[in-house]
Amino acid sequence: MGQRDPRDYQIIFLSLFLVLGIGTRDWTLRPELMLVLLVTCLLTQWVMLSLWTKFPENWFNFKSVDCTSDRVTQQQPTLDLLQKSQKGVALAEKNFDCMGNMPAPLLSTYRQLSTFTKSSLTWVSFLNPAYDTSVSASPGLPVPASFTPASLKSAMITALGLCLLLRAEHYLTMAIAGSLAIASKFIFQVERKHFFNPANFGIIAALLLTNDAWVSPGQWGDDGWYALLFAGSGCMVLKLVGRWDTTAAFLGAYTLLEGVRNFWLGWTWDVFGHRLMSGSLLLFALFMLTDPRSIPNARKSRVIWAICIAILTFILRNQFFVSTAVFWALFALAPLTVLLDFIWSSPRFTWNE
Repeated sequence: MGQRDPRDYQIIFLSLFLVLGIGTRDWTLRPELMLVLLVTCLLTQWVMLSLWTKFPENWFNFKSVDCTSDRVTQQQPTLDLLQKSQKGVALAEKNFDCMGNMPAPLLSTYRQLSTFTKSSLTWVSFLNPAYDTSVSASPGLPVPASFTPASLKSAMITALGLCLLLRAEHYLTMAIAGSLAIASKFIFQVERKHFFNPANFGIIAALLLTNDAWVSPGQWGDDGWYALLFAGSGCMVLKLVGRWDTTAAFLGAYTLLEGVRNFWLGWTWDVFGHRLMSGSLLLFALFMLTDPRSIPNARKSRVIWAICIAILTFILRNQFFVSTAVFWALFALAPLTVLLDFIWSSPRFTWNE
């Protein structure tokens, strides 16, 4: 029996938190707004996948090969030649800023080369299954081979995260947050990997583009049993995803900074506990900060990245008194993922379909 998809557990836990939060803390939430958000996320995911799979055929990209995998350590000379051809086509695509301005002869040659490379790699895939040559329709965009219900799980998680953290008064605001959150996965990418957390991007977009969106970091309170519930369920998901180091680095660095500040100011330690036992902070650290598809691939990179976010969060919260500091810090430092992945290379995380 294969390992269960961690997204299933994320959906269950986030749904339970939402129901629990409505029943015990914030029963004034409007279910119709959450329904609009959920439907918008799912429809946007479906539309974006449909658009990319129907992109013009002259744009080709190929799934990257994990060079550390035992399956592809020994390749035939012909396959090596085709790999070099594939890399050449990808490099040519990156060097042309605007395909429409390309001279007609070059554009024709480019199309022929792309078609030839696609056909050749398709035959190699048939003759040598060890090499994955699945074609995605647009450079830099991860399009699955076929649309399945499993592809909607990530959209569901994003919608539930937004329902837990974002508040608004109008349907349009929720629709904007949900659609931009999902679309960001397809638009802001480098080497077929998105670097913005979708839920975080939707929150920041709603705060910047609308007048009625708001986030209350203290809406889930600071009760001890909430913290234990968040931590327990979050650790179960992190065990499946394998990204506990990110949460540990962030909470460890942020706790140390807050502890030093509390000691320096001579405050009692109940103030220190109050600032750390926030349900929203734990929700951020356990479910948003550890999204394996948008955070750095290498462990060293994740630790450095998480510590940087903790430092920026501490500065924004205590120096500039930004109550939503964690979300702005993650948004500001999300592009750092690209640089860290370039410096420390590591296999990319993939969901169990």
